[in-house]
Amino acid sequence: MMVGITGTPGTGKSSVADELARRGISVLHISDTVETYVLGEDDDRDTRVIDEDAWVAGFTPFDGFVEGHLAHLLPCDRVVVLRCRPDVLGERLKNRGYGSEKVRENTLAEALDVILIETVESFRPEQVYELDTTGMGIRECSTIIDQFARGSIPASFGSIDWSSYIGMIE
Repeated sequence: MMVGITGTPGTGKSSVADELARRGISVLHISDTVETYVLGEDDDRDTRVIDEDAWVAGFTPFDGFVEGHLAHLLPCDRVVVLRCRPDVLGERLKNRGYGSEKVRENTLAEALDVILIETVESFRPEQVYELDTTGMGIRECSTIIDQFARGSIPASFGSIDWSSYIGMIE
């Protein structure tokens, strides 16, 4: 079974995936698979441009977790969407050294549920779990994700609403 861990940058995907790997669970970071599919750099957005269609077509599914903000584009059996309150997310991204426009773009995407909507449009409801990582530790998040992957807890999404932050995002 392949389980995707997706979400806006800064929501905890890599940290959770690393914790799952420490537990002996198979994990693949999407960043390790896209190099062949890089079309160029988007200097304005400080990011690489990926040929997403070619990447998805060339991806070989495996048994384990696949982590990255594009994981929901893959043919996963289940998908976990990590979420983080936009003000906290903004601080995390600033601490990473992201420029103000990149922080704004990502916090706005989080407030607008962009990745959740993309995920829900591509998967059946019983395949999707939305997890608010804002006040949670990495171990706790990892345990919940593992429980969802194993079917110990049911799918759940749609209860997080960050829309009140939209007007506050600079």
